[in-house]
Amino acid sequence: MVVYDLIIIGGGPAGITAGIYAARQKLNTLLITKSFGGQIARKAVGIENYPGFEEISGLDLIKKFEKHLRRASARSDGHKIDIERDGVRKVKKIGEKFLVQTTGKNTFEAKAVIIASGADPRPLEVPGEKKFIGKGVSYCTTCDGPLFANKKVAVVGGGNAGFEAAIFLAKFAKKIYILEYSEKISADVENQERVKKTGKIEVIINVQPKEVKGEKFVNSLVYLNGKTEKEVNLAVEGVFIEIGTQPATSFVKGLVDFNEKDEIKVNPWTSQTSCPGLFAAGDADEVPYKQIVIAAGEGAKAAISAYEYLQKF
Repeated sequence: MVVYDLIIIGGGPAGITAGIYAARQKLNTLLITKSFGGQIARKAVGIENYPGFEEISGLDLIKKFEKHLRRASARSDGHKIDIERDGVRKVKKIGEKFLVQTTGKNTFEAKAVIIASGADPRPLEVPGEKKFIGKGVSYCTTCDGPLFANKKVAVVGGGNAGFEAAIFLAKFAKKIYILEYSEKISADVENQERVKKTGKIEVIINVQPKEVKGEKFVNSLVYLNGKTEKEVNLAVEGVFIEIGTQPATSFVKGLVDFNEKDEIKVNPWTSQTSCPGLFAAGDADEVPYKQIVIAAGEGAKAAISAYEYLQKF
């Protein structure tokens, strides 16, 4: 079995940046990811806060990230980064080595590991949600938005993610409802103004989703109006869920320390976890402010720290 210097788990901004730095440091590296992009590949509207790009879509930005990674790998004088398209089931440490087991039942060995697995969409946990996934319920506006041309849809979540999803959906759907749990909208003023300009989007506050209904496909979302305490049956053909994320970190349970949000605790100076040789970066760790530029910086920091750690071998 090949023993890698470093295994990077995740293909979002943190994982890709860690890979670029690992290539520059000429580490024998394996990057494991189901797909490149992470959450930004699902970001529908233009990204306007990543330096060097006044505005760029999430999909276009991640394509540039991937291209940079492959170029760095090709120029690393034989220390090419191997890429395994798979998920990770478990990470174990035996002695000084790590064993990474994939969902495809492969096992890889390394001296150091960077967890950059990001976060998964947080579900509503209401009746009918799981039943209608792929039949009207979606967690990816960019993926599924075009399927709802001339239809009525609901976006659950009144933060920036929800508003940006609704703005994207306005290109296709004839009517969009943004449903927010609280009495106050948390989306940026700029996004609120964009929503108003579409003329297609209605914001409803004090909403507590209760059930997704339908036959073969979704035909309504039932919610409780928090002010009137009355149930409302909202006729929609699609439900897009944008209520946040949860860290994709279950495969390192028992190996590292977590905070109350299931984020991996790290040394903020080095990205080192409580397990020597195991580092974390991006949305998987406890560093606040989940931004693309911060995730990229955390990935660079983790790779440099992993290189320093590997000097003892």
